[in-house]
Amino acid sequence: MVWLIPEGRFTPLVSLILMWIITLLSIYYGKKGKFSVRRIPGLDKIEEAVGRAVEMGRPIFDIIGMGSFTSLYAPQTVAGLSVLSYVSKLCAEKGAKLIAPQAAVDVMPVAVEIVRESYAEAGKLDELDIDEQLPYLSGTQFAWASGIIGMAARLRPAANVMVGPFWAESMMFAETFARVGAYQVAGTARLYQLPFFAAVADYVLIGEEIFAADAYLSKDPVKIGSLFSQDVYKLTAIILSVIGALLSTAGVKVIVDLLKK
Repeated sequence: MVWLIPEGRFTPLVSLILMWIITLLSIYYGKKGKFSVRRIPGLDKIEEAVGRAVEMGRPIFDIIGMGSFTSLYAPQTVAGLSVLSYVSKLCAEKGAKLIAPQAAVDVMPVAVEIVRESYAEAGKLDELDIDEQLPYLSGTQFAWASGIIGMAARLRPAANVMVGPFWAESMMFAETFARVGAYQVAGTARLYQLPFFAAVADYVLIGEEIFAADAYLSKDPVKIGSLFSQDVYKLTAIILSVIGALLSTAGVKVIVDLLKK
C-alpha cells in the first residue's frame, strides 16, 4: 500500500486519518459530558457588561475588528462573530441596546443575520434597527476607527466588548471607551495588540482563548469535544517537536525521517 502513495505524502495521510479518529472520539465523549472547559473570566463577565448597560440605560458596543473572511485573520473574525451572537442574544433578552459598527463588506451581512436571528428568537425583531445598530462606517482602517471613536464620545456606552483582529486602532478604542467610563472586555490573537488591551480593559482574552469562546459560551458538548481534540493535536505536536529536537541533537534522525515519508 505504501508504494502507491507518493513520497512525502504517507505521514500526512496517516496523520489526517488519526486526527479524524481523534476528533470523532472527542465529539463522542464530549456528548457524554466527559470534558469541560476551564473558566475564562473575560467571557464570564460579558453578561455582567450587558447587565450594566441595562441598569445605566446606555448602549453596549460590540466590535469584531476589521478582518475579512478571505484574510489570514478570518479565524479571529469568526471568533468575534461567535461572541457577537452571544452578546446580541443577551441584549435582546435583557433589553440592552447593541451597537456593532462594521468595516468589512463580506462580514457585515453575516453579522446582520446573526443579530437579526438573536432578536427574532427573543421575539423582539421590531426593536432592532439595523441601520442604526450595525452601521457600515468604512473599509479604511482609521476612517472606521474615527467613526467608532466619535460614536463612543456621543453615545457614552456603558460597556464595550472587543473580540477579533485589531491593529493600531486597538489602543485608540480602549482609551476612548475608558474615558467615557465603559466597562471593557477585549480579546485578540494578535499578540502585539494585547498589551494595549491589558493596560486599559477590565478583562482580557489572550490569544487562543478567543477561539474557545463559542464552545465556552454555548456549552455545546460537540464543540467542547472538538476543542478537546485540538488540544490533543497541539500537545502531540509539542511532544514530537521536543523529542525530535533532542534526538536530532544526539544525531538520531528518526523523527525527521518519519516526517519525510
